[in-house]
Formats: sequence, structure tokens, C-alpha cells
Amino acid sequence: MALPLSGQIVNLLAALLLLLAFAMLAQRRVLTLIKLFAWQGAALAVSTAIVAYATGQTHLYFSAGLTVALKVVLIPWLLHRLIDQLQVRWDIETLLNIPTTMLAGIGLAIFAFSLATPISQMASTITRSTLGIALASVLLSFLMMIVRRKAVPQVIGFLSMENGLFFAATSATYGMPLVVELGVALDVLVGTFIFGIFFFHIREQFDSLDIRHMEKLKED
Repeated sequence: MALPLSGQIVNLLAALLLLLAFAMLAQRRVLTLIKLFAWQGAALAVSTAIVAYATGQTHLYFSAGLTVALKVVLIPWLLHRLIDQLQVRWDIETLLNIPTTMLAGIGLAIFAFSLATPISQMASTITRSTLGIALASVLLSFLMMIVRRKAVPQVIGFLSMENGLFFAATSATYGMPLVVELGVALDVLVGTFIFGIFFFHIREQFDSLDIRHMEKLKED
């Protein structure tokens, strides 16, 4: 059965989310990484608004607005101010080179699609075909956290993982209850402030944001 226009647009936006996840995985500049995160938030917000319009789930309009406010405007702005104050406009160091990281990302995406296919076949939502992309986005964000040596890109990977989880919830069940979404949004916002304080303490203690210096805090 052919998908309605709204379903086709959501699939297109899901593909854009996956493309942005790969772009973030390969990106070596912090400023560009923040911009990609903002674009990912914008695509997530548009997709949520379209699902709200197509299904009549009015609480998703609030979710879309909250996504724009937090992940397109506020959090990127906070991250920009943070890196300006820390003066960390450097290239991102990785544990693996970019080609190896991308190959690992492709393997994770294939695994995510094969894992989500049986679940998608049982779902009845118009966004059921995007569940594999949502799971792949989560795994790619997790991979980005693993292969980055600096604290800032690891935090961006964590925030991007939350985007993937939210998109997975929208794909599977048309979103979470409003109270849960408000709680998650508050947690993300508070977490961003805590990470900012954490960055300043690392920089003050080690004059660097390389997380390998944290090993010096371990007791002998």
C-alpha cells in the first residue's frame, strides 16, 4: 500500500536525520558539529509536526515546539557560548580514523535495520518504516561518544542520542506522554548546564578537555 504524502515526507526527514548522524560521526570541527546538531533538531521538529498533523495527536505540536526551542535555539546557543569561553575551536581528535569510523557506522546501521524490521512489521503507525533509522541514529550517536577524545563532542553525541530516542518513540507510538516529554526536556537542559560546569572544571584542572587526563584522578 502506498504511503500518504505525510508518510513520505516523514520518511524523507528520517533519511535526512540518518545522513546528519553520519555527517556528525565524520565531522572534525566543533562549530560545524554544533550546527549539524541544530539541523538534526530542526528535522526532528518538522517530522514531529507532520506526524501531529497527519494523526491528530495534538500533544506532538507541543513536542515539536519544545524541540525547536531547546535543540535548535537554546542548546546550540549555550554550546557556542561555552566553546567561546573555553576557546576550543580546535579539530576533534578521534580514537579511530574517519574511514574506519564510517565503516563501523555502516555496520551499525545495517544491524539497526535488521533488528528493527520484525518490530516495524508488527507496528501500525504511518512512521513504522522509520524505526530502523531511529535505532541507527541512536547507535551512531553512541559510536560518536566512544571514538571522540574530547568532552564537548561526547556531550553533543549524548544529546544527539536523545534525538534518536525521541524519534524512535515518535516512530513506534506517536510520541511519549506529555509529562514524560517535559521531564526529559528538563533533564536535557539541566544536563547541559551540568556538562558546562564539568567542562570548566576539567579545563581549570588540566588545561585541556581531553578526557584521557581524567585517568590521573584514579587512585593507585
